[in-house]
Amino acid sequence: MAKHDPSLDLVFTALGDPTRRAILAQLAAGPASVSDLAEPFEMAMPSLMGHLKRLEAAGLVTSTKDGRVRTCALAPDGYGPARDWLDEQRRLWSDRLDRFDSFVTQLAKEQDR
Repeated sequence: MAKHDPSLDLVFTALGDPTRRAILAQLAAGPASVSDLAEPFEMAMPSLMGHLKRLEAAGLVTSTKDGRVRTCALAPDGYGPARDWLDEQRRLWSDRLDRFDSFVTQLAKEQDR
């Protein structure tokens, strides 16, 4: 994965908003209609739809329409890009800290001599 992947920017931007995170938390329990998703929020429907569009653009949510009802669900691997990037960062920093620990340990041994 490229370090400056534009799709990764979309995911983190989408996750950066508390309303969108709350929508994702609702969807973790299973698919829901847009009206069900709107229920806990005191906002106009166009505002909620804007949040859903951002979540869809980031690949975190999918939606289907059956008649007048739009149903949203978590995308199967929507968190994948963010998880992969975070795993890469964890490995990078873990390796760096291991090398630093080895350096400090070696330095302490040399000073004890």
